[in-house]
Amino acid sequence: MTITFHGAAQNVTGSKHLIELQNGTQILLDCGMFQGMGEDTDELNGHFGFRPDKVNYLILSHAHIDHCGLLPRLVAEGFTGTIYSTAATMDLARILLNDSAHIQEQDAEFSNKNRSRRGLPLLKPLYTETDVIETMRRFKIVDYNEDFEIEPRIKLKFTDAGHILGSAAVHLRILDEGKEYRITFSGDVGRYGDPLLQSPQVFDQADYILLESTYGDSLHKDLEAIEGQLQEVIQETCIIKGGKLIIPAFSVGRTQELLYALNALELKGTLPDLPYYIDSPLSEKATNVLKEHTEVFNKKVKEVLKRDDDVFHFKGLKFVQSVEESKALNNDPRPCVIISSSGMAEAGRVKHHIKNTIGNAKNTILIVGYCEPSSLGGKLVSGNKVVRIFGDEYDVRADVRVIKSMSAHGDYEDLLRFLSCQNPAEIKRVFLVHGEYDVQTRFKQKLVEAGFSNVVIPKQHQQEHL
Repeated sequence: MTITFHGAAQNVTGSKHLIELQNGTQILLDCGMFQGMGEDTDELNGHFGFRPDKVNYLILSHAHIDHCGLLPRLVAEGFTGTIYSTAATMDLARILLNDSAHIQEQDAEFSNKNRSRRGLPLLKPLYTETDVIETMRRFKIVDYNEDFEIEPRIKLKFTDAGHILGSAAVHLRILDEGKEYRITFSGDVGRYGDPLLQSPQVFDQADYILLESTYGDSLHKDLEAIEGQLQEVIQETCIIKGGKLIIPAFSVGRTQELLYALNALELKGTLPDLPYYIDSPLSEKATNVLKEHTEVFNKKVKEVLKRDDDVFHFKGLKFVQSVEESKALNNDPRPCVIISSSGMAEAGRVKHHIKNTIGNAKNTILIVGYCEPSSLGGKLVSGNKVVRIFGDEYDVRADVRVIKSMSAHGDYEDLLRFLSCQNPAEIKRVFLVHGEYDVQTRFKQKLVEAGFSNVVIPKQHQQEHL
């Protein structure tokens, strides 16, 4: 048996890990899109490194685009197998993939107007909404903690990873040429004590573990401080300086955490009286999906629901739908809070809001999650004094703040706790994926100190024999 790492190998996006049995059966773990990789992004998303028509089964850990975003492309290039996921992941994937296809078709149409005038070959989107429809037909729901038989020699179990709605760690028991292999793929590991979701579950002993490592060298601050930090930034930016607060946030997970925290401030009577805009139609859809899956909430949220039937709504909140409404926000000088995607500020409406506020010192750009170093968000976090937006350079005069504790990814203590149910002596190899190489190198040392003696940091397209 072999496993080949075709994405999220020494970087944090494009999750794709291909298991191949001796008889040629292929199981693909995730099929994510590369994001925030600069000029290399399109090239990376255009080539899988394997033949989609040879893949028999796909197991999806969760619905973030860097884990599911190339599923329609896989189907368009010949994949005819089944996609296994939790019910909530399927619901989220449907809206996220349709949104992704719509954006790609729009971008291709816009680019082709210029290319046609210049006599250049026309571009095609990675996939279309028709491809998404065909992709969704291939989904098969598997419940958490269900011992599911894909075929007699391949058994699957999902456990809650606590990362986003529907997220799962993947556990496989595979019989290959008379030998049993126990393989765990963490997907993305959430926080213990997450504001909304239940903590990651314990899982059965594995032989091989594919472990995410996004924050493998970081410790997040106390989760309880989030509401206070938000209130302080809002007060300083909007009330004292009279500016705008721009928060790039992923439509799934981060936006809902922000809404929950702001709602909590209102319940305490400390939420500043301002307009709060969610400028992302996808965020509203994702929030509605989360409301339909209350089973994923932790005990604290379920207690709040007893006295507040909508923990994601508060005075002053407005969801922005049309492009015209979004543009109007940039022409309105009044103080306000704008939460908009994408989380890395690399695309979407938030990029326009940053362009229109970055040159004024009374405004604040608040980063609340991981950003690829080459993304606009990453450059702001790094302290760049000049950034390029839509081809033009802008001086960074707005205040740039970061709340690291809002990450949906566990820090190194969370990751070590996730592994604490395992006997390190029985682990043949730990493969670190979904992380920057320098971070992975430091985290590898922590794993070795914890007793995991064989830790591998695979490169892109690297194959390992199990």
